[in-house]
Amino acid sequence: MLLLCFSAVLLLAVLVSSLAGRTILSTAVLFLIAGFVLGPETTGVLDLDPGSPVVSVLAELALFAVLFTDGMRVGWSDLRSAWRLPGRALGWGLPLTLAITALAAHFIVGLDWPAALLIGAILAPTDPVFASALVGNEKVPRRLRHLLNVESGVNDGLALPFVMVFLAVAAGSDDLHLGELGLELAIGIVIGVAVPWIAIRLERSRLFSASTQYEPLNAMAIGLLVLALARTLHGNLFLAAFAAGITVATFGPAQREAFEQFGELIAEGLKLAALLVFGALISWEFLGEISWQGWVFALVALIVARPLALAVSFLRSGLGAREQLAAMWFGPKGFASVVYGLLVLESAIPAADKVFHLVALTIVLSILAHSSTDIIVARSFEGADLTPEPGSTAR
Repeated sequence: MLLLCFSAVLLLAVLVSSLAGRTILSTAVLFLIAGFVLGPETTGVLDLDPGSPVVSVLAELALFAVLFTDGMRVGWSDLRSAWRLPGRALGWGLPLTLAITALAAHFIVGLDWPAALLIGAILAPTDPVFASALVGNEKVPRRLRHLLNVESGVNDGLALPFVMVFLAVAAGSDDLHLGELGLELAIGIVIGVAVPWIAIRLERSRLFSASTQYEPLNAMAIGLLVLALARTLHGNLFLAAFAAGITVATFGPAQREAFEQFGELIAEGLKLAALLVFGALISWEFLGEISWQGWVFALVALIVARPLALAVSFLRSGLGAREQLAAMWFGPKGFASVVYGLLVLESAIPAADKVFHLVALTIVLSILAHSSTDIIVARSFEGADLTPEPGSTAR
């Protein structure tokens, strides 16, 4: 039944995709609403709950694919070409967003500090897919698109270790367990770097060469091998995926180019399927279980935490006011946050259910708000004079 529902909604999304590109209609919102309507607490067409195997497996595969393709967007050459603005957003904006969100979770909702820091780490990453009209519109300044692309491509992977550590602390893990967690993360990084590097070196040798027909499958084979090895050797799947994507982008630009469109389609398909499932876990009863303090927290996480963090990060950056406001607003809570929230729900921490409710509410509000305003903000740049001011250091 899940396959039937996903296929039908996917076909509808394809048919309205052109309209969605010109209006506030969003395919992400379409899948979220479809999941909500088809969910067990609404019509009951989809019989899913957070403990269903399909939920965890689909979320795991989707996040792996997303982090792998995200990593491919940010090879070292891309970072070196224009690092100042993304560096500010990542070096200052990410930890400040985490800290402000954690403060709100502690003082508004009453979560203890480990759980508050955990929810801050979960909601700190951003996802440009929910603001695609802004990121993909060539009328929007290139430096702003580059800033949002690089930031969102990197911050999922940067936030992951914090999520894992705070989750372990919230569960009351001792030093031994934290040591095991560190080993898991390290194994993931090693696999993610070693496998693509060896594969690319082999293809460049005299013995091997990929045909034009099979070139797009090269990076896919690398990703599947990384996934299999990380599972077998108990490395962190997600950090392995992110490291593998960056390694391919850095050492195999030809492989990245061949895989780019194919890989984006795979990641997008898995992400939309996971959004459908995520929507099915939400219901009116689910939303009704959230206190008014939880709703206040969600609004603070969306309209205070990131804007305040980036306002500090972009001080004396030379970034124009219009571009700065756009970057401050477009901090959509994306798919990585969905899966990190599911990881918490599967954990044994005391506040797991409360954290998931708050994360889910924030993501739902974010998808509705950011996916509905991206085209409006993108159009505001049409005809605008965005010439950098003399002496500007923004890049």
